[in-house]
Amino acid sequence: QVQLVESGGGLVQAGGSLRLSCVASGTTFSIDVLGWYRQVPGKQRDLVATITHSGTTNYADSVKGRFTISRDSPKNTVFLQMNSLKPEDTAVYYCNLEDVLRRTNYWGQGTQVTVSS
Repeated sequence: QVQLVESGGGLVQAGGSLRLSCVASGTTFSIDVLGWYRQVPGKQRDLVATITHSGTTNYADSVKGRFTISRDSPKNTVFLQMNSLKPEDTAVYYCNLEDVLRRTNYWGQGTQVTVSS
């Protein structure tokens, strides 16, 4: 099985930047999709960005142009560079790995991001 561990969350002022990292350990997959999701109290967990094994990216409209997702496959790591942060970006951010062939999803424990005005 795969274990995902997020890091890089914290407190930042509006307009600032933050870089999240997620390291995957255990079984590796040749066909997978890595992604970031976020969740606030009382709401569902929403997609932020995804990146495929071939490098194709997808972003939520609310973060497009501000956030960038990337991956370092040899190190089994996915990143989320967050710029021009807004208070509404405040949430717990979760790392996700989708094993496409086995149709299985894995989740990290989450990391808190708080943006102050």
